[in-house]
Amino acid sequence: MKRISLLGSTGSIGCSTLDVIGSYPDEFTVAALAAGRNIALLKNQIERFRPRLAAVIDEEHACALRRMLHADSATSVRFGPEGYREAAAISGADLVVSAMVGAVGLIPTLDAIAAGKTIALANKETLVMAGGIVLRRAAERGVPIIPIDSEHSAIFQCLQGHRREDVRRIILTASGGPFLHLSQKELTAVTPEQALKHPNWEMGKKITIDSATMMNKGLEAIEAGWLFGIPLSAIDVLVHPQSIVHSLVEYRDGSVIAQLGVPDMRIPIAYALAFPRRLHRRSDPPLDLVKAGVLEFIKPDRERFPCLQLAYTAAEIGGTMPAVMNGANECAVEAFIDAKIGFNDICRLIQEVLDRHSVQKEPTIDAILAADRWAREELEKLLRK
Repeated sequence: MKRISLLGSTGSIGCSTLDVIGSYPDEFTVAALAAGRNIALLKNQIERFRPRLAAVIDEEHACALRRMLHADSATSVRFGPEGYREAAAISGADLVVSAMVGAVGLIPTLDAIAAGKTIALANKETLVMAGGIVLRRAAERGVPIIPIDSEHSAIFQCLQGHRREDVRRIILTASGGPFLHLSQKELTAVTPEQALKHPNWEMGKKITIDSATMMNKGLEAIEAGWLFGIPLSAIDVLVHPQSIVHSLVEYRDGSVIAQLGVPDMRIPIAYALAFPRRLHRRSDPPLDLVKAGVLEFIKPDRERFPCLQLAYTAAEIGGTMPAVMNGANECAVEAFIDAKIGFNDICRLIQEVLDRHSVQKEPTIDAILAADRWAREELEKLLRK
């Protein structure tokens, strides 16, 4: 029986993780749940999975959640950053699923590492902001990091049984989002509602917008570089609209190994939870390649989707620049969802923030968090102009 602490339980990845856990009651139990403001859903999750601890964003939501729970509930309710940190490091948990959205997931993930927990990582911002520090601390504690993102799970699987030094190139696949074939002019008029309609995946709002701008693929390239020890110059992106091939690894002898599957996040989640075993997914339909039809691969257009290049450039500069880019992006995406800016303004505003930043090359965690706060404040200033 593997005991799981789930950070981000009410988000898309969190709900899919609990779906997997609920399907295998003899394999997994829940030690802790951490969420934000969706306490109605969290209440239902608590009643079903009966964790020892649940954490929410603030004291107001914690009080409301306590009132909603049965008087005899055995779940202790915590709140705020300390509550999240307690959930991440809770005694008895074997594995922590890091699925909080955005920079907020960094510190709890570091706490889970400090507590010696195996990490199932879905929060790519953790490595984008502080990849070197995170991996160094994981190595010092002997903590495995198993990726959950479909692309990184695919690479992780393609590397099993092979030598890292034999890798020539990693190829990340991207769906291209809902606007793959729109012109630059057409992109200026797209709405948040249109951007949130992903053609293949059911995801949270932030990652869906990142997919539409292709910033998500830039973040994933940075994450892949840290996870697999591959220079960014050896990480390519191909648009694959069918989302069947989740990523590929090319070896120096010319062999290319790919991982394929239907676009369902429960597959990489199940792989991460049970690793090194594979769970028998009884009810899901298998991949039908005949029905899938032609599989396309297209070079991404970095002029129409400049966020992809922006991420590569920020990573090449390094230091605090990726954290600044990530913070500015989170703030810009929120502004777009709220219809305060246009689609093409997302990248423009991020670039303006990056242009104003003085990079710190060897930052501490405190410096990275300060850079993140600075980026958000700078972008807010630009929004008020």
